[in-house]
Amino acid sequence: MSELKSLLRRVHQDERGAVSLETILIIGAIALPILIYLLKDGWPRIREMFERRIDDLDDSATNPAP
Repeated sequence: MSELKSLLRRVHQDERGAVSLETILIIGAIALPILIYLLKDGWPRIREMFERRIDDLDDSATNPAP
């Protein structure tokens, strides 16, 4: 039992990687709202643009320019 307490104490006191974890959390806090915005607002516009371009390609393939 004392070995387990010693191990837990060492793990709890070890702060290596704390800066990396904090950096990841900050990046996530910044990236998540941007991702939500892109999926909610930007994706329909992007999809519409691709659909228009594909339709243009289909039209030019069926009706080639003289």
